[in-house]
Amino acid sequence: MSKTLDLLKQLIHCPSITPNDAGCQSIIGERLRQAGFHLEPMRFGEVDNLWARKGTQWPLLVFAGHTDVVPAGPRDAWLSDPFQPYEREGFLYGRGAADMKSGLAAMIVATEQFLQKNPEFPGSIGFLVTSDEEGPAIDGTQKVIEMLEQRHEKIDYCVVGEATSEKIIGDQIRVGRRGSLNGKLIIHGKQGHVAFPHLATNAVHIAFTALHDIATMAWDEGNAFFPPTTFQISNVHAGTGALNIIPGAFEITFNFRFSTASTLQSLQNRLMEILSRHQLDFDLHLNPSAQPFLSKQGKLIAAARETIKELTTLDTVLSTGGGTSDARFIAPTGAEVIELGPCNASVHQANEYVSIIELEKLTQLYQRLLEKIFL
Repeated sequence: MSKTLDLLKQLIHCPSITPNDAGCQSIIGERLRQAGFHLEPMRFGEVDNLWARKGTQWPLLVFAGHTDVVPAGPRDAWLSDPFQPYEREGFLYGRGAADMKSGLAAMIVATEQFLQKNPEFPGSIGFLVTSDEEGPAIDGTQKVIEMLEQRHEKIDYCVVGEATSEKIIGDQIRVGRRGSLNGKLIIHGKQGHVAFPHLATNAVHIAFTALHDIATMAWDEGNAFFPPTTFQISNVHAGTGALNIIPGAFEITFNFRFSTASTLQSLQNRLMEILSRHQLDFDLHLNPSAQPFLSKQGKLIAAARETIKELTTLDTVLSTGGGTSDARFIAPTGAEVIELGPCNASVHQANEYVSIIELEKLTQLYQRLLEKIFL
């Protein structure tokens, strides 16, 4: 059994559903302590975080990841217990196998192997591990970064181990992410009896034209790294449940996934303009959960592309797709950030899996990155 596979199995055994770390960081911390890292647990609220660093010099390269996983769902949808790692036909199954305990296991083993060969190296290596990435993400990486910023502990390079590959390990890396803006819109009408519509104002009816304009709006054209901004309605609700009452209010929840071609303010302004133009009585509540970011391109991205080419022969794609990740809290500090991890085909699904062969290749990729940055 490989060292990475063995460690991954230990981590999957921990039922670390957000925000419960369930002992993962103790396992990780002990491995890092033995490798000479100074450990600094940081607990905020119900969230366990670990900051570990070896070295006091710069540059500082940080491996970042999360130990928390999403719930497994119905047990009968799984081939085996989701928290009992199970090997089958070259794959390891278990909750967190791809997202993202495999990334963490590969990072740790790669670092151990690098340090065995290079006990003295010009710089520092850090690990930033949280149990609150799949949840609200308030007391996790964001809080740790705030602490590091307060004491001027600047990160130069950061590798986030999210599952970014699509078909083959290394076929794409994330160099940015779209922003996410959640919203709730309430259109007000006047409740009444369905037999007397002239005495009421149907909130659903009066919303249709405005919602059509919003749904078909071209918010921007994107840019070289980002697709155009998208708007999607996720939930709607109106009425009391009775068949003979005209709804007096229509509630819509929605989400923008937006690029650096738009801002929170520009999206809000255009949304307000459409609603006002249709002379609607409305309440609008916006809740941004992530700003878009694009990492600066420098030594880390170049090293990642070279490494992937050397080990896989692939010309990797620089991507900003997918959802959000904790990279959104790290990139604004000025660090060069990439996300590089296993294939994402099974993330958040029943029977989540990772290829055992690709797990070894990921370990090699991380170790080679360390060599290119420091040697």
